[in-house]
Amino acid sequence: MQFHPIRTEADHDLAVARIAELIGAKPDTAEGEELDILATLVDAYEVKHHAIDVPDPIAAIQFRMEQQGLTRKNLEPLIGSRARVSEVMTRRRSLTLAMIRRVRKELGLSADVLIGHPEKNRRKRFHSSPVNSKKQAAAG
Repeated sequence: MQFHPIRTEADHDLAVARIAELIGAKPDTAEGEELDILATLVDAYEVKHHAIDVPDPIAAIQFRMEQQGLTRKNLEPLIGSRARVSEVMTRRRSLTLAMIRRVRKELGLSADVLIGHPEKNRRKRFHSSPVNSKKQAAAG
């Protein structure tokens, strides 16, 4: 057995094909160890080159609603009034922690999905204080 890092799609394809051959290997055998090592190498490559982003919280809720045949009316016990549901579903208002807990419990969505990635959505905001005005002028 000789192993090397998976650096290309061709390397990846070969490793995946070999994993398919070894998939029934028993633990504590040469084949089982090879399977374990290849799976680790493939996983590392896929994390780096084929990462899947966590879906947007509202898109995840909409998808689950479609799956279960739900309407916005069904979200009212989880999110609040009809107006509040509308604000959340049109992304004018964020989900609160209490909403996330209820949606997670009732719709079976991961809290990680419902929390989302605030760093992706964060925008730089400058206030009109004299300090920030000077920073903006210096940057511009």
